[in-house]
Amino acid sequence: MNRGFVFMLGIFWLCLGAFSQYVPPRGNDWQSRPPGELGFNEKKLANAIQFAEKNEYSGDRDLRIAILKGFAHEPYHDVLGPTKKRGGPAGMILRNGYVVAQWGDIDRVDMTFSVTKSYLSTVAGLAVDAGLIADVRDRAAAYVWDGTFEGEHNGRISWHHLLNQSSDWSGTLFGGKDWADRPPREGGIDEWKYRELREPGTFFEYNDVRVNVLAYALLQVWRQPLPMVLKEKIMDPIGASTTWRWYGYDHAWTTIDGLKVQSVTGGGHSGGGLFISARDQARFGLLFLRDGRWGDQQLVSGDWIKAARQPSEANESYGYMWWLNRGERKWDGVDDDSIYYAAGFGGNFIVVDEANDLVIVARWLEPSQIGQFVRQVRESLSR
Repeated sequence: MNRGFVFMLGIFWLCLGAFSQYVPPRGNDWQSRPPGELGFNEKKLANAIQFAEKNEYSGDRDLRIAILKGFAHEPYHDVLGPTKKRGGPAGMILRNGYVVAQWGDIDRVDMTFSVTKSYLSTVAGLAVDAGLIADVRDRAAAYVWDGTFEGEHNGRISWHHLLNQSSDWSGTLFGGKDWADRPPREGGIDEWKYRELREPGTFFEYNDVRVNVLAYALLQVWRQPLPMVLKEKIMDPIGASTTWRWYGYDHAWTTIDGLKVQSVTGGGHSGGGLFISARDQARFGLLFLRDGRWGDQQLVSGDWIKAARQPSEANESYGYMWWLNRGERKWDGVDDDSIYYAAGFGGNFIVVDEANDLVIVARWLEPSQIGQFVRQVRESLSR
């Protein structure tokens, strides 16, 4: 047989395989496969799931109480948006798109806290894909000119800085003061309030006020509520349920083209954020595992997926609101730096493991145990 023909036939089958991956249909009819069929040691996998069930987040199931206790160090901290009592441990493990395991109530809608940030950065990626943001290195002040990025310091902040939490934005948004969000344990209010500002891009600080500034800035760019953007561009196409919600603070309203619109939050440590089921989280994780493609639709560009996973200059463990398995956040016994994940208060995780074609969703797992859990799941692939 002609070798050129054989070569072309091989390319054809590779391409066919790439476009014939299993795509779960809308609804709950998501195909599962026995763990052994997809390369797992069933006993080891069962032990890993038992580990997740036994290591439940130790905080109060009334999340209003958990929030107030967990962030009691913050001056003026209060619950400003919706909260919800949580369920118990739950999660899903996917391989090759199929459900390999699940535990708990995977359809229960619960708060997801800072996992919301990974959805927010995706909305930013959609804006870049659509040309609404020409370049993430552009200064945000060129797009949002209402004073949010006014002044010598804030005026130098780019979308890139906002996305990797290195902006050191200074100010107040909807009553939230940047310096009062997760202040250091040392010092007092005057020291925090009058601190020296860091050059944008040089210093990483996890700060929900600044994340909410990104959400507000994206609202100004999209000119429509961000939950509507997420629903139309991502959640409906991937077949998510209609049960998820994305909230802002009760008073966080602004006017967009003559209409009152709520500016959503990128987390829930003062309430609000994304309320969603484990099943819908798994769909979102699978979209990222597939480089932004769902069936025959490219929902978010592969370029954006790659950019979101790049370690930032100020923190090698952090990309565009996704954590990376490297640097100080590297998990013991998990050496693969291709893993990246969304993480939220109370032990909420979406883990994308490209090397093993895995998506792992865990809800209400003691946060310190996520690395051990992922390690056990990966080791269960070793027969």
